[in-house]
Amino acid sequence: MVGTRAQRVERGPGRPREERVTTAALNAVIELVAEGGVEAVTMDAVAARAEVSKPAIYRRWPSKQALIIAAAETRIGALSVPDLGDVRAELREVLTARLASYRRPGTGRLLAELIGAAAGDSGVRGEYAAYADRMMGETRSILERGIARGEVRSDVDIRSAATLVAAPLVYRLLAEPELPDAQFVDDLVDLLVRAVGRSA
Repeated sequence: MVGTRAQRVERGPGRPREERVTTAALNAVIELVAEGGVEAVTMDAVAARAEVSKPAIYRRWPSKQALIIAAAETRIGALSVPDLGDVRAELREVLTARLASYRRPGTGRLLAELIGAAAGDSGVRGEYAAYADRMMGETRSILERGIARGEVRSDVDIRSAATLVAAPLVYRLLAEPELPDAQFVDDLVDLLVRAVGRSA
């Protein structure tokens, strides 16, 4: 009876193991970037740190860049903000969620390394740009809803305004001595609404 049960466990659904491999690999990437930057991330190093096989990694991510971006998305991923009927409240939701991610240990180094890799290698710039585009998708939707509700000026360039929303938190995190906080988010929301609002 015991042997039968063991066989059932071995033949059971593979999802828990699959999830363990994925989680371990992505966590290993974040740890390696925090310790030595993107140059420290190799398939061998990730496999050793995560205690998984290289073939298991390659089955999930075809390249180092894809693996790093997947790891980044576990920290800074796409958001979904419901229609709150108020562009100010929705922008605060986005920025508060980003603030929580940015203040986690290692996220600043991860962001800096991503930006540096994108700037330094034209061959992978498109992959990082596509990732950034996904991260800003919800902000663009919020601004479009604001235009539809008459809260945001119809002449506002959505792409430029979305960049304006995203950039200040990153800049404060990476380039200024003071970490972003809730007060900074509140100040930023006020400035953004003044910049794009109908009353601006």
